[in-house]
Amino acid sequence: MGVEQAPSAKGKQSARGLKQATTKEERRTEAETGHPLKKGAARFEERSKSSDGKSAGAKQRG
Repeated sequence: MGVEQAPSAKGKQSARGLKQATTKEERRTEAETGHPLKKGAARFEERSKSSDGKSAGAKQRG
């Protein structure tokens, strides 16, 4: 859920905190690996392959 979609002030604050923590962790990971993390569809595909070596499309086909 995005920051603006949160139904309450507490939810918005929580969403902001989660977004900040995620950004901080991504920066740390990128610094450790020496290259930027993939974003969007490329990241989805990368994560899908890393779990078992198959692409998301191959998993859906069977």
